[in-house]
Amino acid sequence: MPSSQLKYLSLGVLVFQTTSLVLTMRYSRTLQGEGPRYLASSAVVTTELLKILACVVLVYRDHRYSVRALKSVLVEEILNKPMETLKLAIPSGIYTLQNNLLYVALSNLDAATYQVTYQLKILTTALFSVSMLGRRLGVYQWLSLLILMAGVALVQWPSEATGAVEQKQLTAGSQFVGVVSVLVACCSSGFAGVYFEKILKQTKQSVWIRNIQLGMLGMVFGLMGVFVYDGDRVRESGMFQGYNRLTWIVVSLQALGGLVVAVVIKYADNILKGFATSLSIILSTLISYFWLQDFEPTSVFFLGAMLVIAATFLYGCESKPSPNPSRA
Repeated sequence: MPSSQLKYLSLGVLVFQTTSLVLTMRYSRTLQGEGPRYLASSAVVTTELLKILACVVLVYRDHRYSVRALKSVLVEEILNKPMETLKLAIPSGIYTLQNNLLYVALSNLDAATYQVTYQLKILTTALFSVSMLGRRLGVYQWLSLLILMAGVALVQWPSEATGAVEQKQLTAGSQFVGVVSVLVACCSSGFAGVYFEKILKQTKQSVWIRNIQLGMLGMVFGLMGVFVYDGDRVRESGMFQGYNRLTWIVVSLQALGGLVVAVVIKYADNILKGFATSLSIILSTLISYFWLQDFEPTSVFFLGAMLVIAATFLYGCESKPSPNPSRA
């Protein structure tokens, strides 16, 4: 397949994955079904396990489907180099925290508000790139970051629409929890992403091996979170309580998200990636309004969303630094 077709195919898959993950995760956290709701901490651990399996398959493919070569590279790069694996303890722990926060955020925010606010990770990643990697941002990028902050501020601007005041009073607390969760996730995403990128550039290990190491540590941190925060519920009803077909779809989409981003980074550029992000925001807003019916758009929200989309495009006008280092 020609590279141009691969580029647009990967971007299309990214739009689908990003939009469907946000919507299905939001739907799964608000759906009132029979029995207990699935544990977010358990879903994070399951996601890491699926990522590890996916990366092992990719390493297996890279070594021409040789079981002996796969075993050799895993033993050599992971078991025989424990210090290299431990270098990823910091970003792995932060990614685990971030993934749990995203479940909290989507339990308390509509999909559209979440999607727009989460674009602040562009700001945090850029700032950490400047401070940790010594990168320089261009004029367009600094301008785009200012526009981005203004857009997100407008999206979060309190609305006193007729008939919605009472509802907002009832949900103000949960909305605050959701916004704080997204903001902390943006900060953790920026730091962990730049830290991981720095480690990738200092070693010769493949990105898939690094992601296996990251996933192994992520499972350890995730299991700690399961038994610290949900230990009683796990002992009572099991770790996979509340799992259904929708839960497995959410877990699979999140596990494969990093692989899709890696492909996009390989075949596309920042401008087209920004286009995919913008499409995802628009689709999430429309589906959140017409299908989930948990979102009432206002003119202020649309203005803020347009500013965020414009900032995403403007940031991509200058190719460095990449706004989201690859993590499978």
